[in-house]
Amino acid sequence: MKKYDKLIKNAAGRLVPEELNGQKAIPYMGIGKYRPTGRKYAPLIATCADYPMDGNKIIPNLKDALIKSGLKDGMTISTHHHFRNGDLVAQQVFDIAAEMGVKNLIWFPSASFECHSTLIKYLEDGTIHHIEGSMNGALGRFTTEGNMTGIGVLRSHGGRYQAIQDGEVHIDIAVIAAPTADPFGNATGDRGPAACGLLGFALGDSEYADKVIVVTDNIIPFPCIPWQIQGNNVDYVVVLDQIGIPEKIVSGTTEITKSPDRLLLAEMTAQFCDEAGIIRDGFSFQAGAGGTSLSIGIYFAEILKKRGYKARFARGGSNKYLVKMLEEGLVEYILDGQTFDLEGVRSMRENANHLNTSPFTSYNYHGKGFFASLLDVVILGATEIDVNFNGNVVSHSDGYLLHGIGGWQNCLFSKCTIIPIPLFRDRIPVIIDEVTTLCGPGELIDVIVTERGIAINPLRTDLIEKMKGSSLPIKTIQELKEEAEKICGKPSKPKFGEEVVAAVKWVDGTVLDVVRRIEK
Repeated sequence: MKKYDKLIKNAAGRLVPEELNGQKAIPYMGIGKYRPTGRKYAPLIATCADYPMDGNKIIPNLKDALIKSGLKDGMTISTHHHFRNGDLVAQQVFDIAAEMGVKNLIWFPSASFECHSTLIKYLEDGTIHHIEGSMNGALGRFTTEGNMTGIGVLRSHGGRYQAIQDGEVHIDIAVIAAPTADPFGNATGDRGPAACGLLGFALGDSEYADKVIVVTDNIIPFPCIPWQIQGNNVDYVVVLDQIGIPEKIVSGTTEITKSPDRLLLAEMTAQFCDEAGIIRDGFSFQAGAGGTSLSIGIYFAEILKKRGYKARFARGGSNKYLVKMLEEGLVEYILDGQTFDLEGVRSMRENANHLNTSPFTSYNYHGKGFFASLLDVVILGATEIDVNFNGNVVSHSDGYLLHGIGGWQNCLFSKCTIIPIPLFRDRIPVIIDEVTTLCGPGELIDVIVTERGIAINPLRTDLIEKMKGSSLPIKTIQELKEEAEKICGKPSKPKFGEEVVAAVKWVDGTVLDVVRRIEK
C-alpha cells in the first residue's frame, strides 16, 4: 500500500506530498519565495514555584526524569549529535521507553550515526514510529527499504532550528547530553571527561521543548560557566557514569588527505579561489572536516602567509588546522558550529576569538539574516551533481539513504559555493543527467571542481569572466559528464517503488523532494 496516493509537483519539478505523517506540508516554491506568517512558537509558561528553591534539580536516574517529564505514547523526543559516533545517551532513552511499553515515539535527533543502528529494533517493535533527522548507514538502509512505519523527514541543521522555532516540530522532551553541568542545569560542552566543544545543536531544543533533561557525567558546583545551555530552561538534571566515548567524539576524517587525486582537487580549488579574487585580506571562508576540505584550508593558509593577508573569520566545524590558523594570526575569529577534534575543544576553552555559535545565528533561514550568507566562499562535498548544477548529499546513485544534510543546504547561500568532487567514485560517475535526490537547487551552486576539469555555473558570468585565460582546465558541466561516461559508461538508475519513505525539506520548511522505497 502506498503511504501517499496524492502527490503534487513543486517548483523544482519534483512530485511531493501535501501531507507528512498526518501534518500539512508546503511544497517547495523556489528560493526565497515562501514567506512565513504568524509568530514564533512559544514554550509553555513555567513558574519557579514548581522548582527547588535551592536550585538543585538533580534526579536520581534517567528513567525517573523521563517519567517526571510525562513520557507517553506518540511524544517527540529530541537528542543532539555533538558526540557523533560516541553517543551513549539516545540508546538509554529508548531502552527506558521500550521497558515502559511506550509506543509510536518520534525521534528528533540533530543527526544520527552508526552507533544508533541499535535503535532499529525499536523501529521494528513500534517504540519509535519514525525519525525526523538524518538517517545514516544502517538506519538509512532500513528506511530506504520501506521498513519504517512513518515517513522520515530530512532537514538541514538550520532547517531543524527553523522547524522548532516555527512550531513545525513540537518537542515534548529534550534530552541534552552535556559534558559538564551544575545542579541548576547550566551546561557546557567545552570541558569535562567527554568534552565535545559546543552544544549549539541542542540550543533550540532547550529553548522550546516542553520538558528539558540535562544528562551529564561531570557535575560541578553552581555556576557552570560558560553556560552554553541555560539552567533556567532546564527541568531536570541526571548524573550518569558516562555520556560519551571521547575517542569516538572525534570525527574520523580530521586529517588532510594523502590521496594524490584529492590533493589535486584541493590545490585546484585553492588556485581557483586565488585567481578569482576570492582570497583577499579580510575574506571569510568555511570548509568541512573531510580530508579534501582540510587540505584546501592548508593551501589557503599558504596563500595568506605569502600575501601577508589575514582572514576576518572562518566558519567551523573547527579542527586542529583551523585552530593553527587562528593561533598563527591567519584568521581573526573562528565562528564554530561543530567541534571536530580535541584541539578544537581546547581552543574553544582557551581562545577568546574561538566562539561557539548555534543554528539560529549561523543557518536559520527564518531569522533576520544569518551568518552563512556573509561567507565569501564555502567548500562543500556532494554525492551527485547533475548537468543543471543541482546537488545531492543524502543518497548515492543506488538510491539508498546514506548521509544527513547537515549544514550543507544552509551553506549554499554563501557568496560562492564550490564543490570539489572526483569525476567518478568506484567507476560510477558523480556528474549525471539528474540527481537521484534533490537537496540543493543548482542556481545556488557556483563551481564544480573535478580532477579532470572545473565547471562554472553559467549564471556566474562574473566568475567566468575572471577565469578567462586561466591555466586551470575550465570546462562545461556537460563536458565533464560526457568525459565521466566515456570512462565509466552511463550509470543505470536505481529501481524505486511508488512508496514514499522519506522527505527532504528545504531551508524554509517546504518539501523539496522525496525518497522512495528501493526495489531490491
